[in-house]
Amino acid sequence: MSGTQFDVVGIGNAIVDVLARTDDHFLAQNRLSKGAMTIIDAQTAEELYGKMGPGVEVSGGSAANTIASIATLGGRGAFIGKVMDDQMGQVFRHDIRAVGVAFDTLSMVNGAPTARSLIFVSEDAERTMQTYLGACIELGPDDVDPQIIKSSHITYLEGYLWDPQQAKEAFIKAAKVAQQAGRQVSLSLSDPFCVDRHRGEFIDLVNSHVDILFANEEEIKSLYQVDSFDAALQHVKGHCEIAALTRSSKGSIIISGDNIHILDAEKVEKVVDTTGAGDAYAAGFLFGYTQGKDLGACGELGGILAAEIISHYGARPDTDLKELVKQTLG
Repeated sequence: MSGTQFDVVGIGNAIVDVLARTDDHFLAQNRLSKGAMTIIDAQTAEELYGKMGPGVEVSGGSAANTIASIATLGGRGAFIGKVMDDQMGQVFRHDIRAVGVAFDTLSMVNGAPTARSLIFVSEDAERTMQTYLGACIELGPDDVDPQIIKSSHITYLEGYLWDPQQAKEAFIKAAKVAQQAGRQVSLSLSDPFCVDRHRGEFIDLVNSHVDILFANEEEIKSLYQVDSFDAALQHVKGHCEIAALTRSSKGSIIISGDNIHILDAEKVEKVVDTTGAGDAYAAGFLFGYTQGKDLGACGELGGILAAEIISHYGARPDTDLKELVKQTLG
């Protein structure tokens, strides 16, 4: 986009993901809420880590995954998130910079270690996340560089980060700076349990600051406390410029004013792991949007990236995204 240094700057949790396969018996035995993201303390994180089977450690975090995929597609991405100056923090910083994302948030030198999310992937590909936020909760308004926000076409906010008070203040600061600079603000609702905790504040955020909203079916129904997806559609209509709503195997629906785009899900031979599907969808959509694509094409790009992510283990792409998009769209 003209006049911008970055297409999208993401603000979110800087997390190292630890993924391991599991079964429903393990989840029940450890009283884990299947399919949800639950915040845990350091002791619980240590205990669960000890019980996990063989795991794979990769840099993650919802918004970070989205920005990394945008950069992999050839977009210009930046990320704002907090890590400790420890081994995991250094790994996170190296990984996200290696894919071309600008990440200059200062590391902490004292306090909690870099965050990690223990991700238990069930046989049905559902992911259950137990997240120790660690250094993430220290992100505050001072970490938001106004110049980066002003020079980014879109500021993308991760709903998961809404729990700590100073992170909320960072979000509001970023949203106001973006609006005053004539830029756009995007929000991912992240998780239905996250929505349950902050429903009123999220509705205020959407009504006052958000131009582009991302949510899955359960999240948008939870936001407006309705039983049907159609009812949720009616509620969200007109509250933000664009709502991109994903429905798993049913594809996605994009609403903008009176225009509605209904897109089928991309075909996937086998669903292996749903971790990061929403992050990937947002990446494809926002990449297309900042490249001037129409909303239908943006949704199609989102679907292509989401299908790639769920076809393998882990929340980062396993294939060349540029080539994948080229092959799929022609």
